[in-house]
Amino acid sequence: MKLLRFGPSGSEKPGLLDADGRIRDLSGVVDDIAGDTLSDAGLAKIAAIDPANLPLAPAGSRYGPCVARVGKFICIGLNYADHAAESNLPVPDEPVLFMKATSAIIGPNDEVLKPRGSTKLDWEVELGLVIGKKASYVSEAEALDYVAGYCTINDVSERNFQTERGGTWDKGKGCDTFGPIGPWLVTKDEAGDVTNLKMWLDVNGKRFQNGSTATMVFKPAFLVHYVSQFMSLHPGDVISTGTPPGVGLGQKPDPIYLNVGDVMELGIEGLGSQKQTVGAA
Repeated sequence: MKLLRFGPSGSEKPGLLDADGRIRDLSGVVDDIAGDTLSDAGLAKIAAIDPANLPLAPAGSRYGPCVARVGKFICIGLNYADHAAESNLPVPDEPVLFMKATSAIIGPNDEVLKPRGSTKLDWEVELGLVIGKKASYVSEAEALDYVAGYCTINDVSERNFQTERGGTWDKGKGCDTFGPIGPWLVTKDEAGDVTNLKMWLDVNGKRFQNGSTATMVFKPAFLVHYVSQFMSLHPGDVISTGTPPGVGLGQKPDPIYLNVGDVMELGIEGLGSQKQTVGAA
């Protein structure tokens, strides 16, 4: 299934995408794409419904973030060896963890705001994992049992804030609008092999990132296992799993950064695409 949220910002309704690519309204079935809805039982309840029996959303409805009430927005740094190399940093022996503020979360096609004082605004297409049930000290073998589904994320970053303002990385990662999520949460049964998905990102029509989840250092199952050793994961928590090479910071001979008016388009095979225009904060 492809689960989603649609409607004006702050007033989104739960929905799903039918076989014809139309949004069906789930608000008569579940309260939101969050909490118990993400459990095995909650997903089974939705899967048992014939989408044709659900009302259609209004044409042209905005896509909101595909997950509501996100408790933790956890990110993995330097999880692609070639991205670590372009950043002039070693491949870590263990996953690098940092947090994006949940207030950074926006819809997949909403405007990304360049913060005041920003000089190095950057892009990162990433595979997102959405947790479906509480996970604490889980084994790697069982870890994916705790995942409800997968989504596309743009881990928007401000490199000056991230690395030149005294630490930590969170300063350059959690600014408002720095977390576009969606358009859909794709459930495990439909997502396929998420360790081998093509992923891409264009800026103003030029392809900068053209990678695959196959080159991840630490795979999704290991990441859920690993993070659960340090903190419990809860339904609706999101883990963003790192980016392939091609970010602005890594461009040669000189880095390229985003300015107001620039347009990012990005996507992951089977998980949908996003498009954001950069505005001024």
